[in-house]
This record gives sequence, structure tokens and C-alpha cells, in this order.
Amino acid sequence: MTTDGTEQGADRDGHFGESVADSYDASTADMFTADAVDPVLDVLAGLAGDGPALELGIGTGRIALPLARRGVPVHGIDMSRAMVARLRAKPGGAAVGVTIGDFATAKAEGAGTFSVAYLVFNTIMNLTTQSAQVACFRNVADHLAPGGTFVIEVMVPDLRRLPPGQSVVPFQVSENRCGFDEYDIATQSMTSHHIRVEGERGSSLSVPFRYVWPAELDLMAELAGLRPRARWEDWTRAPFTSDSRTHVSVWEKPRE
Repeated sequence: MTTDGTEQGADRDGHFGESVADSYDASTADMFTADAVDPVLDVLAGLAGDGPALELGIGTGRIALPLARRGVPVHGIDMSRAMVARLRAKPGGAAVGVTIGDFATAKAEGAGTFSVAYLVFNTIMNLTTQSAQVACFRNVADHLAPGGTFVIEVMVPDLRRLPPGQSVVPFQVSENRCGFDEYDIATQSMTSHHIRVEGERGSSLSVPFRYVWPAELDLMAELAGLRPRARWEDWTRAPFTSDSRTHVSVWEKPRE
């Protein structure tokens, strides 16, 4: 830790430095189950066809590694060397190419040839300004081959749970963990707070996000020259409705 309490190397790795990377897989274990992963792979492998896939925010390889095992060549972009080091340590991790950098702007090897690019598990919200999110769409458009698709999995902002005067929504409360999202509606910003108690030790982590609406994402896609192809509630392709709390959206790069 540095003298101001931030993690050493946090600037280099964003908010996903060594301490987060070291416990990331364990803290999100439910997202690594076959029930959680297989529907994602079915969609992405189908969109990739015989072409390569690009994962933005590849992290420790939750999706990239099993997708590669299905025969889809995968390349990733990620700012966090700590997270990528965990990917590299896993079976098959050394074979997945990774570009270290900001996925809103970094260029991966093979740009212009990818059949599908994807952002899962709310990762688009790690870009904390609208301009960065717009830049991400344009960067993806540059990476896609004509006819290629861009897929985003992200929450629907949970503002209906906020009565007047309240800015906090809990998402996890257990004996040793507490998590809550803090909204600033005026700036469309959100901070996720994670508090954990293990024995006599406690830790806390706060990560900033920018929440984004489905229609706003559609406009970003249009600005990047992409057109809507599909929107579902989840990876099972359940219909997206007014009551959906998440969505999986797909946009396509025109062939002409």
C-alpha cells in the first residue's frame, strides 16, 4: 500500500490491482459455474463462426479460456497486468493473446478482422465518462470485420428502487460481506462499495462506474456506424421487457 492508502500499482492496473486480482475468481465464483458460463459461450461461439473473437476487459479469462477451448481464437484487451497474470497462469492462458491497455482506445493485433467483440459482466461501466464509452464503440468498430458483431452484457440502472432522498441500493448482505451501489443521478455515476470481514480482519473496496441506458448504447453504436441486431434479457435469449434488470445487446457492422 502507498502512504495515502491506495494499492501499489493501482494506477497501472486501474481498480483491479494485485489485491483484487488475487481474490477475484473466488469472490465471483458463482459466475464461473457451467450454468453461468455455457449460455455466454453458446451465443459468442455462434456469432464468431469461423472467425476470431475480441474480449474487452478479458480479466482472468472467465469467458476467454472456455471460448478458446471451443475452438474460437480469442484475443483480449485489459489494463490490469495483475488480472492478466492470473489468466496466464491457467491452463491454456499462455495461448490467448492480450494487449495491455485501455479498451476504449488500445488497438489489438488483428484489428479489422474480428468476427465478434464482447464486453460482459457490466464491464462497459468501468469506463466512467460518456466520451470514453463512445470511444469504446468506435474502437470496436475499427476492430470488427464487415458483418462482425459487438455484444454487451450490462445491468439496467436500478433507479426504480430509489425513493426520493435515497441514493444507495444494497446488492449483497451476508454474515461476512456487504455490498451496495451508491448512485449520483445528476452525473449518471455510480460507485459500488464492497465490505468484507474475515475473522478479525476487515477490508473495503470502492469502484466507480458510469451507468448507461439501453437506448444510450444504441446511440453510441449508431455514432460508431453499427446497427442494432438483437437485445435479450440474458444469455438464454429471454425477451427483454420493461421489468428486465439486465440485458445482452448485439450490434452489427454493416458489410457495405
